[in-house]
Amino acid sequence: MKYLAFAASALLLASGLYSCKPTDSKTVENNDYYVFTSFHEPANEGLRYLYSEDGIHWDSIPGTWLAPVIGDSIMRDPSIVMGPDSTYHLVWTIAWKGDTGFGYSSSKDLVNWTPQRRIPAMDSIASTQNLWAPELFYDDVKDQFMVVYASCVVDAGFDVGEEDPKNNHRLYYVTTKDFETFSEPKLFYEPGFSCIDATLVKRGPEDYVMVVKDNTRPNRNIKIAFAKNAEGPYTAASEPFTEQFTEGPSVAKVDDGYVIYYDTYRKHIYSASKTSDFVNFTNYTDSVSVPQHHKHGTIFRAPRPVVDNLIQMRKK
Repeated sequence: MKYLAFAASALLLASGLYSCKPTDSKTVENNDYYVFTSFHEPANEGLRYLYSEDGIHWDSIPGTWLAPVIGDSIMRDPSIVMGPDSTYHLVWTIAWKGDTGFGYSSSKDLVNWTPQRRIPAMDSIASTQNLWAPELFYDDVKDQFMVVYASCVVDAGFDVGEEDPKNNHRLYYVTTKDFETFSEPKLFYEPGFSCIDATLVKRGPEDYVMVVKDNTRPNRNIKIAFAKNAEGPYTAASEPFTEQFTEGPSVAKVDDGYVIYYDTYRKHIYSASKTSDFVNFTNYTDSVSVPQHHKHGTIFRAPRPVVDNLIQMRKK
């Protein structure tokens, strides 16, 4: 492992690529891999990784890298972002229901993780039923991390539609600069329907995209909204660009466009759509390859020496 190669990649990440911006296929030139966080059902084994050189063809790195020990001892929806100090921050779902916090740990190498902590994000809101799919985003304008997640708050007064009142989700968020002190939870998005599984993309100054699942019974599909600031307000949701029974979107910047990956869960496959503007979409499923049993996480970039180390560790 050459220090200069590692330092060059780390510098690129620390100079603006550490945020939850979409990944970029030009990272091959910069010696970076795409990394896709993952878990396998029933979500009790822990954190898994996929890796790719082109953001289209993915391979698994065998085994797990952090076994869950908090909440219900499960790890669903793992989300990783690299911060400005080259620390990888991880958050995840720790329970299906009955818990109003999420899990947190950090690492310098994606191998050795700090002791897991439960972040009590929604404990202060008494009628909260759950906390699902926390998604990390680094807001480089405010120099802070956002954690966006879905919760069902029974007493919030939202339209229920066809949903059970205890399955009527909206998006909330907390912010932090150090993962020690967190803001009070705030409503992030109220589109007029139950929604979960949001991921954010920054395309440029005052240009943010949210990819989000409409979780209502007539739909169960994925839509788009736009904003000028990371914290919103976001526009009304678009028409869906996926079929029914899709969830868990993740976005990769590939060449001059974006590939949006999502779990088509009733077909037990990972699907993809390609777009250049988040308005027009092409089904890209036949062009991508995602290992079987992969369940949704998030896509980020990591220096080649870091990922090569993971691969070599599993070959020993």
